[in-house]
Amino acid sequence: MYRRFGGPDTVGVEEIPRPSVGPDDVLIRVHASTVSAADHRARSREVPRGLGLLAATGIGLLRPKRRVLGMDAAGVVEAIGRDVTRFAPGDEVVAMLGADFGGHAEYARIRSDGAIALKPRTMTFEDAVTLVFGGLTARGFLRQAHLVPGATVLVNGASGAVGTAVVQLAEYAGGRVTAVCSGRNRDLVTSLGADRVIDHTTEDFTAERAGYDVIVDCVGNAPYERARPLLRPGGALLLVIADLPAILRAPVRSRRSGHRVTVDGGKPTADDLASLVALAEAGAYRAVRDRTFDLADVVDAHRYVDTGHKRGNVVLRLTGGPGSTTSTTEHRSREAAS
Repeated sequence: MYRRFGGPDTVGVEEIPRPSVGPDDVLIRVHASTVSAADHRARSREVPRGLGLLAATGIGLLRPKRRVLGMDAAGVVEAIGRDVTRFAPGDEVVAMLGADFGGHAEYARIRSDGAIALKPRTMTFEDAVTLVFGGLTARGFLRQAHLVPGATVLVNGASGAVGTAVVQLAEYAGGRVTAVCSGRNRDLVTSLGADRVIDHTTEDFTAERAGYDVIVDCVGNAPYERARPLLRPGGALLLVIADLPAILRAPVRSRRSGHRVTVDGGKPTADDLASLVALAEAGAYRAVRDRTFDLADVVDAHRYVDTGHKRGNVVLRLTGGPGSTTSTTEHRSREAAS
């Protein structure tokens, strides 16, 4: 929990009442969640330019509105409301809690008509939860671009939670993917399906002459003004992170330029999540897990995310049990070796 905005040390572990279950609710005993960029922004109130007041309406002005962070969860259904028919106690599920947060707790509640689906049978809870935040965000934005086989796709920030998902989904759709990331992440994004890698520490991708059908900006430093020379006629610029001026100008850019410029990935659904689960079970979508922390080490997890250098997802493990495998140290060793 956190009771004030600030750095990682504002987060601590406390005992709170278990959430009540309404008629349409599903109560999940959480095994794993992620510490995402969204958790960083909510906790620190560091948001893109011009969005401070808008963010305050969602996360709080003087103190946090929702004291338990965590936008996603993987776990076991503990209880269901009387009107719930899609799930039963004991089901292993993944869920996107979204702006309601609550995933960094032993129990999380979601409406049964929300973005919740049975978890991949082929994955542990710690791997399965990596599909949710990054995967749903990537799927929502790519849907705006209407990808066709052979389309050229540039992913700025290709090694983060959303970026690694975009690379995989674009490659699966038949796109030819150029990944922008640091050189140390070249092998990672190539293994996920990138055809070409631009090292942002030595090259400026906006200075090249290549044209792209789709540009996905997961960093926030490629507004339309920078990206326009790279966009082919009818191309799409998908702004996963954008400041207020970019948000306000996006509809105007779309009308006047012939390009599709959007800052909206849409609202994720259970069908969206089920599609990602199906891809994972078919071996077409891979979990990208950087480090795994136990709940007791949640401050260290936030500190690591704050460095801005995570690769894929940082996972927070809430409880042990079936589908939960090795210790944090063992995960780190295995991930470093891979």
